[in-house]
Amino acid sequence: MDTNEKFSYTQPHIMRWIYISPHFDDAVLSCGGLIWEQTHTGIPVEIWTICAGDAPSGQLSPFAQAMHESWQTGNARETVALRRIEDQNACRRVGALAVHFPVPDCIYRRSQTGSLLYPQGIFDGQNPRDQAVIDEIVNLLSARINQYDVLVCPLTLGGHVDHLVVRAALERLGRPLWYYADIPYFFREPEYLPEKAQGLVAKNFYVSAEGLQAWQESIAAHKSQISILFDDEADMRQKIREYAQKFDALRLWEREQTA
Repeated sequence: MDTNEKFSYTQPHIMRWIYISPHFDDAVLSCGGLIWEQTHTGIPVEIWTICAGDAPSGQLSPFAQAMHESWQTGNARETVALRRIEDQNACRRVGALAVHFPVPDCIYRRSQTGSLLYPQGIFDGQNPRDQAVIDEIVNLLSARINQYDVLVCPLTLGGHVDHLVVRAALERLGRPLWYYADIPYFFREPEYLPEKAQGLVAKNFYVSAEGLQAWQESIAAHKSQISILFDDEADMRQKIREYAQKFDALRLWEREQTA
């Protein structure tokens, strides 16, 4: 069920809004305009990137090497270091605090015997040998969140394995959650939204022209990712503008309240 309710951002300052980002770019891609609006009305906002850890040692898969080539980022160490810097720049543009967790990206994760868990792709579901990563994320989050925090979680549009494990870990916490539509997957496969948002209610949060611009700028700060996510920067700016105009806002989902 959808509503067009516009929400006020007046909340106690003890309450942080925490956007859980599987990768360095996911939160600003999907929620950058709302984050800017919140931080510019005095709400503390943090972006917690889960898969921000260094890559374990060992030879990369051809798939991971191809990803690096498309990003033009060098080896694994250089790639992670560069993306951390990009993320810091992106978070500054929307006024959020960047927090990086030590879990490696799935293209780098290995089993206990050292074999790569995702050598050929990232959209075919979770490798059974990767189940412990959900426990790890639950423990990491539990150690940092407090009772007042508002948590915002990916819907997992697109089915990227890191998005799937992050949502599974967040739902294990047993707390109320907001959910965001994963961009750019929402643009590519909007037909999967009803399935991923089943049992949730959509609500709109106003984004101003200034918020829209900051949203676009925060995405542009992830320079290494633009060419793989969009045709180019101009295409990104157009798609984000059209998305914001479609709802006159940014849309999040939450569990429907029962009496």
